[in-house]
Amino acid sequence: MDHSHMDHGGMDHGGHGGHDMPGMGGGHKCNMNMLFTWDTKDLCIVFHGWHIDGTASLIFSLLAIVLMTAGYEAVRELSRRYDLYAKSLSEGRRSGDDLTSDRAAQCEDDATESSSLLNPGRLTGRPSEQQTKIIKAILYAVQVFYSFFIMLLFMTYNGWVMFAVAVGAFVGYLLFSNSSPTKTAACH
Repeated sequence: MDHSHMDHGGMDHGGHGGHDMPGMGGGHKCNMNMLFTWDTKDLCIVFHGWHIDGTASLIFSLLAIVLMTAGYEAVRELSRRYDLYAKSLSEGRRSGDDLTSDRAAQCEDDATESSSLLNPGRLTGRPSEQQTKIIKAILYAVQVFYSFFIMLLFMTYNGWVMFAVAVGAFVGYLLFSNSSPTKTAACH
């Protein structure tokens, strides 16, 4: 049955029309686009509470997105550096710890000045293989969460937000990356 000719103006659709979320504060409507746009009227970014209501909030939000995306590059670099550190530890374990006396003394000094991340208060020279694996898994999980959040930002289909994500990746790469940019910008 075709209802396209019927007048539905008097019917209550429970707020489905404008994505207005009662009880979520403000009573503003979120404009949810599924096509590329530059329009910022009633733009909500990821959360109902992250609502663009003027030029100042747009500029603040775009700067926040640039910083968040640059932060993602910092997490990626931290993860790469920890991988290199863990690899050097495992190679040191395999080689029978053939350290020179100066290097061994430096390692002992480092061990007395810090405590293990997973065993606070306990002094250790090196993390165990299990601790290393847990730290690498935590860094990986943070990276995956971060990348999916950035994907949600991009999926606002708003040109300003997309541009801010790209600028953040550029700034983050300049500030934090010491490796080649050939790694893909995959979801994880």
